Amino acid sequence: MSDRLVRVSKWEEFKRLVNELKPDSIVYNIEQTGISKTREFTSLRLIIPSKNYYVYVDFPKGDALRETKIPIHEDATETRCIEDDDIRAFLKKELGEKLHVYSYWIT
Repeated sequence: MSDRLVRVSKWEEFKRLVNELKPDSIVYNIEQTGISKTREFTSLRLIIPSKNYYVYVDFPKGDALRETKIPIHEDATETRCIEDDDIRAFLKKELGEKLHVYSYWIT
């Protein structure tokens, strides 16, 4: 299905590609790679499955993601995290209610 991976560096460019390619769905993955408060690193990877895979990654800045402004919460153990509901609501609002939004880890 995919010829290649295309990295998209800006949210506005990713949004433009969704409008241009008109995919039926978007796939997302929440990535958490930090284990300490000083090196916390929660990011969001968005993927447009098309002839190519278009991939955009948003990183934290303060209490939200840098470009999408999706909030970062703390769970009961004070681990910073992004909520699935926040991601879905944001993508539906920004990209259209009819767009299917899937987590990469759904089985």
